[in-house]
Amino acid sequence: MKDLQRYKLFRYFVDIIKVQIIMGKEKKGKKRLNKAELAEKITGFFQTQPDQTFSFKQIFRALKLTTHPLKMLAIDVMEEMAWDDFLAKVGENAYTLNTKGQVQEGVFVRKSNGKNSFLPDDGGTPVFVSERNSMSALSGDRVKVQFFARRTNHIKEAMVIEILQRKKETFVGKLQVEPEIAFLITPENLFVHDILIPKKALNGGKTGDRAVVKITKWPDADHKNLVGEVVDVLGTAGDNDVEMNAILAQFGLPYKYPKKVEEAAEKISAEITAQDLAEREDFRDVWTCTIDPKDAKDFDDALSIRKLESGLWEVGVHIADVSHYVKEGDIIDKEAQKRATSIYLVDRTIPMLPERLCNFICSLRPDEEKLAYSAIFHLDENAEIKHFHLAHTVIKSDRRYAYEEAQKLLEDNGVVDGTGEPAPAPDKEGYKGEFAENIITLDRLAKLLRKDRFKNGSVNFDSEELHFDIDEKGKPIRCYFKRSKDANKLIEEFMLLANKYVAMQVGKVARGKKAKTLPYRVHDNPDPQKFENLRQFTAKFGYRLKSSSTKGATARALNALMAEVEGKKEQKMIQTIALRSMMKAKYTTHNIGHFGLAFDYYTHFTSPIRRYPDTMVHRLLTKYQEGGRSANQDHIEELCEHCSDMEQVAQNAERDSIKYKMVEFMGDHLGECFDAHISGIQSFGIYAEIDENHCEGMIPMRDLDDDYYEFDEKNYCLIGRRHHHTYQLGDPIRIKVAKANLERKQLDFTLADDDEGKKAQKTLQKPKSNGHSKGHKRCR
Repeated sequence: MKDLQRYKLFRYFVDIIKVQIIMGKEKKGKKRLNKAELAEKITGFFQTQPDQTFSFKQIFRALKLTTHPLKMLAIDVMEEMAWDDFLAKVGENAYTLNTKGQVQEGVFVRKSNGKNSFLPDDGGTPVFVSERNSMSALSGDRVKVQFFARRTNHIKEAMVIEILQRKKETFVGKLQVEPEIAFLITPENLFVHDILIPKKALNGGKTGDRAVVKITKWPDADHKNLVGEVVDVLGTAGDNDVEMNAILAQFGLPYKYPKKVEEAAEKISAEITAQDLAEREDFRDVWTCTIDPKDAKDFDDALSIRKLESGLWEVGVHIADVSHYVKEGDIIDKEAQKRATSIYLVDRTIPMLPERLCNFICSLRPDEEKLAYSAIFHLDENAEIKHFHLAHTVIKSDRRYAYEEAQKLLEDNGVVDGTGEPAPAPDKEGYKGEFAENIITLDRLAKLLRKDRFKNGSVNFDSEELHFDIDEKGKPIRCYFKRSKDANKLIEEFMLLANKYVAMQVGKVARGKKAKTLPYRVHDNPDPQKFENLRQFTAKFGYRLKSSSTKGATARALNALMAEVEGKKEQKMIQTIALRSMMKAKYTTHNIGHFGLAFDYYTHFTSPIRRYPDTMVHRLLTKYQEGGRSANQDHIEELCEHCSDMEQVAQNAERDSIKYKMVEFMGDHLGECFDAHISGIQSFGIYAEIDENHCEGMIPMRDLDDDYYEFDEKNYCLIGRRHHHTYQLGDPIRIKVAKANLERKQLDFTLADDDEGKKAQKTLQKPKSNGHSKGHKRCR
């Protein structure tokens, strides 16, 4: 053993001597480049190839920079050149010659702290715009800016010289009416000057009312204020209906359904004619059910199942045939297209279609004959697809299940939720419950499909959803989170299967042939830089996340990581960072597959009552089945972009309604302490999520007064300069609810100290029965 150690030490010194000899030869043979000479070489290199982007490795190779000191010096030189705008940085490790002029176009982002920024159209680095140079531009406005000449040791700055297009012209806020003039106070507080409203333009509004105001005069050189007129008075601030409508109006979403559209829907006949029956496959005698949330009314999907003579199982995924009733270009279609999606706020649904259609005519209600567009599958006992076809059908649902009912039926027959195992074989008396064998068979087939999907690389992120129980006045009385159970996954699996096979039917064509136009639901690979950050970060905890060029291998590596961190202290932190590395799914006619599901072809077919892309898909499928030519791709792509944008806006409104209810709920618990974990780290503070109910608030940096904390963005933590105490994403902490600002939908926490915890234990021997679990005690 000692001889081996001596040999290793001998080899170490030999290697050092070799390096010294080589470096000595280099010094004697060739003079090392100084900074000025290297800068000259780099300048010439980029100027001769002005349209190219080069990585560090390419630059080092081209300039023959072989030693580590020269490479480091080159990086420093290029950093300075980027600072001086001679080079433009592309990502973390690449540069290109900056050939853009001093005037550029892009999007303005306004911040309440005055740190406004300009986002160039080419996706470059955001540029600071001071308030005095903003021309009162608002977030989302398209602007033209002029860059300032860079001053030594100063950040890059720009000045807005023209507002090309306003993002929005109407704003929501609270009215304040004075004797001479009125104002609109917006919750964002993004305006340097108030929105003035002449008395004659109040439209009946009074102090304390929530109102929608349209800007009639924008600021100019002579007039700094915005001037507006009230276009709608929503009602008294604080009223639940008023606040929910205010959220919708704030995002430019409709909170009323146009009367003309509703009148048009009332004229639509629900009758199923003899011609309808003659043109459709008849599934009225095949056992069919719907499984939905207990408060749902718009049942847009149903499942049927029967055993065929061949021994195969026939499973029908039946979807409401909205396109039979809503014709392209009619008044209902135009309104649905504009909305693009139904919106699900905490206490209400804002439907895409008029109520007569979404809740009655199209909804696949039990014991009613309904028109459907159906994906019909023949599966063997291993859930392998032996046959698939699409058909317009007529169905009659035998049973409407709430998820809870279907779940109880499964569990009553031996299914253990979360194990992925189907129900055991029945005893002599058979399965318990009406139609139990049908539901259990669907569950068994779904679990086989799910297992196969994950085997092929589908990413497994089990998410939890925040839910509220609301009283008759809209006040949240209980806050909890739900995780998908077997009954939810049963429906999900067959919907995924239908969406996949529908997309394959159009998109998968013989080599040399061009597929007809179809809106696909695509999901790109994870952001490479974020995925690499995730790999490096998890390595610090001893996890090995393999990076791969193939989608399937990357997804399997993510699944392996998620399984490995299950139950560990760092689980929430790593799951959060992994989710942040994912790209957003969107609609497009350019199919690139769906990374998260590991499908080469995927679309949305199964929810036309609440999603406009599904209606588009139904129409195109019908057209192609009848031998029609491919649709105009540019037109469909434009609709896809609109639907993707509206989906994002709707999600933002839904999140705002959750925030509002969260703050309203926690407002009754000021001063109470809860166990929580750090859910976000920013330079201005810590976001914490309460463990028992998932309500999230912020601990401002000013409250971390025991040290000066520095923000380590790469490692998602704050580090104390003096005591080196670290606050890391995912860390457990104990918080006290400090403030609940409904106006701003903002929840503020402070850290609960040990003394408060001890006092809480003394003052509360037993928690009061107030709808909460044992995760908190009242603080003084």
